[in-house]
Amino acid sequence: MMHTLSPTADHATDTDDVARLITPDGERLADRELDPWVADVDAEALRGLYRDMTVVRRIDTEGVALQRQGQLGLWAPCQGQEATQVGTARAFRADDFVFPSYREIGVGFVRGAAPADFVLAWRGEAHSTYNPYDLNTATPQIIIGAQALHAVGYGMGITFDGTDQVAAAYFGDGATSQGDVNEAMVFASSFRAPVVFVCTNNQWAISEPVTVQAKFPIAGRAPGFGIPSLRVDGNDVLACLAAMRWATDHARTGNGPVFLEAVTYRMGPHTTSDDPTRYRDKDEVERWRRRDPLARVEALLRRRDEFSDEFARDVAAEADRWGAEVRAATLNARTKEPIEILDHVYAEPHVGLDAQRADFAAYLGSFSDAVAGGEAR
Repeated sequence: MMHTLSPTADHATDTDDVARLITPDGERLADRELDPWVADVDAEALRGLYRDMTVVRRIDTEGVALQRQGQLGLWAPCQGQEATQVGTARAFRADDFVFPSYREIGVGFVRGAAPADFVLAWRGEAHSTYNPYDLNTATPQIIIGAQALHAVGYGMGITFDGTDQVAAAYFGDGATSQGDVNEAMVFASSFRAPVVFVCTNNQWAISEPVTVQAKFPIAGRAPGFGIPSLRVDGNDVLACLAAMRWATDHARTGNGPVFLEAVTYRMGPHTTSDDPTRYRDKDEVERWRRRDPLARVEALLRRRDEFSDEFARDVAAEADRWGAEVRAATLNARTKEPIEILDHVYAEPHVGLDAQRADFAAYLGSFSDAVAGGEAR
């Protein structure tokens, strides 16, 4: 099912070859392979996808602002990638298990994350801000590509259990150069694990363009592992939804793993510690700005007279509510006492942990004793 290319210069970045259902100016295209997977998506469903992406962008904007104001240690923006994240995540069942990277704000939102879940780890208040089993979503992975192995392990467990869940791993184009991702594909293929690999090709691995590490489309690597793949327009939320519905059906019905390459663009910095103006051309950024995923859904709905001013106001108000709640969760966060670092280390307490707690408490107490002694002198 992969959309392929003839080998031409720099075609790892081309967007003409991708599977697409909505053009940047809002025209609905026909696609024999993808259309059946979104036949049920009417105007109301499209408005729902637009609403999701708008809220995600607002959360992202708030996260960047909070970091710039010194309230968060770091933030990994996702502006421009909302369609990839929301479209694919809306295709999952509640009991599927997702393994995201640190940038999948939209995936977390769709899976049910609360406002605090987006910020407390970046503020340094928690290692994981939610119980992964509450959302069936693993803690966002910082180590590049490691989550691909985690997803395959979970997928192999699904096979052993004899259920029909699907596991999914999200990673960027840079992660495909990591051994972990390639090893994960070897195991997934060999054991026919029900896993969907989602490569978000946002054109830049920090300051390195994708053309340095991928002279050909990344999706073309997967068939070499025996894994079918599809290259999809990552700024087209409808195409992303269709692609993931196809992929999860393929994996869920015992046919093994699938690889999706979503071709999109990171409009902002890699993280808030990065300055993309040092390595990116302004014209390139503007070209991608004209392919904005939110704007194309709005354009499609307006073509159908299904996008009203009232709807736009309601969506904006909901997005602002989310932004305010994310800010409140950040500013009202309680910094834990140092001793609490030993909480939740194990599911059940044990004597070794008790001994460590006692030693650490004594160490912390020594600072109070020193201060008291200084005051006495």
